Amino acid sequence: QVQLAESGGGLVQAGGSLRVSCAASGRTLSAYAMGWFRQAPGAQRELVARITSGGSTYYADSVKGRFTISRNMAKNTVFLQMNSLKPEDTAVYYCAAGNLFAGIASSAYDYWGQGTQVTVSS
Repeated sequence: QVQLAESGGGLVQAGGSLRVSCAASGRTLSAYAMGWFRQAPGAQRELVARITSGGSTYYADSVKGRFTISRNMAKNTVFLQMNSLKPEDTAVYYCAAGNLFAGIASSAYDYWGQGTQVTVSS
């Protein structure tokens, strides 16, 4: 199994940037596809970005061009760089680990962090 711990959330003004991190322990990230999900109040949890063990990335249309998912394999950490933030990006952001072919469905992800709050003010 793998344990995931998010960090780096906070309050940022619209147009600003923030990087959230997900530190993995127990197993190397190379064994998983890694996804970043978010859940806004009253909304469903949605995938915003995913990276496979081979480095292939996926982004939701709502964040494409603004967010970048990356990994530091030596430190067993995955990052989500968020630029040009909008108030609608406000949510709890969750890191998740899934099978090597995990797509966009949350059911494909087996392990979850506790989440980190990102709040974007207008």
